[in-house]
Amino acid sequence: MSRTSTGVPAAQVEAVRAFNRFYTRRVGVLDPYLGGDLSLTEVRVLYELAHRQSPTAGELRRDLGLDAGYLSRILGRFGARGWVRRDPCPTDRRQTLLRLTAAGRRAFAPLQQRSRSEAAGLLAALAPVRREELLAAMQNMQRVLEPDRAAAAPTVLLRDPRPGDLGWVVQQHGELYAREYRFNAEFEALVAEVAARYLKNFDPAREKGWIAEVDGERAGSVFVVRRSATVAQLRLLILAPAARGRGLGARLTDECIAFARAAGYRKMMLWTQSILLPARAIYRSRGFEIVKREPYAAFGRKLVSEVWERRL
Repeated sequence: MSRTSTGVPAAQVEAVRAFNRFYTRRVGVLDPYLGGDLSLTEVRVLYELAHRQSPTAGELRRDLGLDAGYLSRILGRFGARGWVRRDPCPTDRRQTLLRLTAAGRRAFAPLQQRSRSEAAGLLAALAPVRREELLAAMQNMQRVLEPDRAAAAPTVLLRDPRPGDLGWVVQQHGELYAREYRFNAEFEALVAEVAARYLKNFDPAREKGWIAEVDGERAGSVFVVRRSATVAQLRLLILAPAARGRGLGARLTDECIAFARAAGYRKMMLWTQSILLPARAIYRSRGFEIVKREPYAAFGRKLVSEVWERRL
């Protein structure tokens, strides 16, 4: 059997190369990426800026394996387009924090939607059992090729709700809000009503839910429901404590915005409470604005309800 200088059989090397050629052709990497004027690397940098909380250039360079000069040129082009701004790091004057601007998010949104649509098209052509086989194979490749990263970084999956998931969503809201915000059982009853309406009146063309899994365990949820012909409502965003701090809440919110835009809604709204500071920070970072505030008493507490909206 012919072998390379590394001792690996030549047939195995050719098998890897053949797979690389197949995959790059299948996902369109050789074409103009996602139909835009950005390279694959530029879109990846834009993705990281959209999904991280103020990274430094050094962090991006390390995690993406990019040359410092190459990354600097990409960031320079983004800055010239008004997509990214640099803020001084409060703890290290040698570093600057990178933040995507509103213009940068607007530029990224259609790219993200096209990427999702292409991935959905790839999976839609497969039977459910074959789809699960493909996803399991992808995860196995990551574990084999990067065992250290796989051990350090959990596997995160966003999937459609299955039977039993809505019961879990109600339970999580009841337990977490009682423990963290001292809400009484009225809140759990409200969540149960929202979940029941979603199941009874579900319209797949205009509504959608996501269950977030971390290493195979349910860790979060979010739902888009029809408010009117032109307005979508974001509902039931929640993360288990162990899943927080990974940008998963922002990712779930991004999924809602992308779906609502693709479904033809013109506006997205949500109802929340002023004391829910982490959730409010996500909504603000995604372009939502408060349009109504009202003091009231509910769930065993005196609260201030808020209605947030954003144009799509």
